[in-house]
Amino acid sequence: MPRNLAASRTRILIAVSASNPVSGLPKANATPGVPLPTVAIVGRPNVGKSTLMNRILGRREAIVAEHPGVTRDRKAITASWQAQDFTVVDTGGWLPPSNSPGEAMDDKVSAQSEKAMADADVVVLVVCTQTGVTGDDEGVAAKLRCRSGPVFVAANKVDDEMHQSAIWDFTKLGLGHPFPISALHGIGVGDLLDACMSALPQALPNTVANTGASTGAVQTTPVDAAMISVAILGRPNAGKSTLFNRLVGDERSVVHDQPGTTRDSIDTVAHTHLGPVRFVDTAGMRRRARIDDATEYYSLLRALESVDRCDIALLVIDATVGITHQDQRLAERTDAAGCPIVVLLNKWDLLTTEARESIALDIERRLHFISDAAVLRTSALSGKGIAKLFPELRQAIEQYRRRIPTQAVNKALRDAQAAHPAPDGARVLYATQGASDPPTFTLFANRTLPRTYLRYLERSLREAFQLTNTPVKLRVRRRSLQ
Repeated sequence: MPRNLAASRTRILIAVSASNPVSGLPKANATPGVPLPTVAIVGRPNVGKSTLMNRILGRREAIVAEHPGVTRDRKAITASWQAQDFTVVDTGGWLPPSNSPGEAMDDKVSAQSEKAMADADVVVLVVCTQTGVTGDDEGVAAKLRCRSGPVFVAANKVDDEMHQSAIWDFTKLGLGHPFPISALHGIGVGDLLDACMSALPQALPNTVANTGASTGAVQTTPVDAAMISVAILGRPNAGKSTLFNRLVGDERSVVHDQPGTTRDSIDTVAHTHLGPVRFVDTAGMRRRARIDDATEYYSLLRALESVDRCDIALLVIDATVGITHQDQRLAERTDAAGCPIVVLLNKWDLLTTEARESIALDIERRLHFISDAAVLRTSALSGKGIAKLFPELRQAIEQYRRRIPTQAVNKALRDAQAAHPAPDGARVLYATQGASDPPTFTLFANRTLPRTYLRYLERSLREAFQLTNTPVKLRVRRRSLQ
């Protein structure tokens, strides 16, 4: 795709101063180092599972709302209690299987919950003392009685002494003594965690970094400081979760034809031939003016946080719909965040020859401002074209983190200025690369440089050092010759 000079991705800050193939794809939940023990929070919808998770973490990571069905995917985040690190997993509400086609979403959410029950070292079954024992509670308990690992019952919403006696009704679930808690106010949560820690297999403290944060690259430790974080972005129903599941090699996110299936940003760290890579599935992003639901609004905020914290963004576009105004806005927002962009035209196998030619022209016309971004034609459902993604990721991250010697930077700029001098006697006296992630160059000039000339210098640096797939920032400082 030809580069558009007037639409360069240069970031300009002016300051005045006196002076391998698909076979390499991994299985899900792979983590570098020693895996942490896991505590899964399960239960029927709207009993306070996400509230309990937020209470354990001490911050608002899970999206919480009064209506049921907000959480759909498994979301794992590293927590710590009494100097012991562990992974806490929030799940969607479990419901019994249904033969109704309209309940397919509930069945997939329940399957995610059952997967968490099977994989966890300790399971916490959350029930509600205000409603008492329900048939769905008994259904979850029946599944948990079949597992060999420890299970604890958390009788939630015990906010005062009046509800203390209600916890004994839950002994009929056959899972032992219930723990009275209030996830909202923190009452009794410490005793529950003490019991969970005593039942967990022992792990070395602080051996593994956060491997499943809802916002992308959060609270890294030296173990994962160099880990690549890849955020999967796009409009609702573009195929992001299907792509995410294929990349991590597991049904990690719920996939459904209904737009807006993904509510929160979900991370999975996977081993690839590039090393450990954190893939972040995000909620579909629409224009804020069209969002009238609080849950979707918070989903949008989490997705935007993932954009700001990722190293590379995969912009997934539904090729059967074409490039819309919202795709343009997402590309602009991602470009402004300063991370490399790889464009994936999903559902490419469904297009006719004429439609393929049309969308190729649309990319040049509507995404010209990221004309240096790689464009891949893929099908997340069948896996076609996915093998080409990892070489692009490797190239993008190498350029994103590249350091260039000062001598080479100044030679490239001297050659560029000799070929085309700046107007009005302006020139760059000296330059250095001040930072990477992305490459950031500080230019010391004798006077103000026109923006068009800065774009020319930026293009010259790109060509000289093969910085084709990453943003470039230029910081200009005026320097007196006296």
